[in-house]
Amino acid sequence: MGKTEVMDIEIPIGGRVHMGLLGIPASANAIVVFAHGSGSSRLSRRNNYVAELIRVRGIATLLFDLLTEEEDRVYENRFDIPLLTDRLIEVSQWVATRDELVNMAIGYFGASTGAAAALRAAAELGDTIAAVVSRGGRPDLAGDEDLARVQAPTLLIVGGYDDVVIELNQRAYRAMQCTRKLEIVPGATHLFEEPGTLDQAANLACDWFSQYLVTA
Repeated sequence: MGKTEVMDIEIPIGGRVHMGLLGIPASANAIVVFAHGSGSSRLSRRNNYVAELIRVRGIATLLFDLLTEEEDRVYENRFDIPLLTDRLIEVSQWVATRDELVNMAIGYFGASTGAAAALRAAAELGDTIAAVVSRGGRPDLAGDEDLARVQAPTLLIVGGYDDVVIELNQRAYRAMQCTRKLEIVPGATHLFEEPGTLDQAANLACDWFSQYLVTA
């Protein structure tokens, strides 16, 4: 399958314009919306790499800035999970009304604090969201009550050397009641910077979306 062209787009959220990167492979019937972690953006090198592999599987991707440049300068905004969740929900609603995306199943890929926003949004939107993947995420920040409400099959990916985050993901896993799996990538630290570890995480994510999102 050839490389899919990725286009710059503008997404109106709450009266402001948020920048995004949208890639739609031919015949795609599903899309993964990325929720970036604290201090990251649509230009995240790691998330763009994962998105490229997802598009190879025939799934569309949307990476967008949850915060405007001005908002991102306020450090506390990066950890405002309710704010990030609201943004993700608004973008999901935007996806559902855009002509070329309107009938696509929607999945979320969340990293760091973005994982908490993805899971809270999935809890709020119910069966509108078909699958969720967290990479090096903080799903615990979603809170046990919302975690228990998530219906979408959820994959939690953590680095084997990310001890504290492993424990937090295990706690979140226990709070969830949906189809779920916790995968620990050996030899990986929090950012999956070690050779081959990001590939492992990306392939786990692609397999999960191929199983639960494409067939939704």
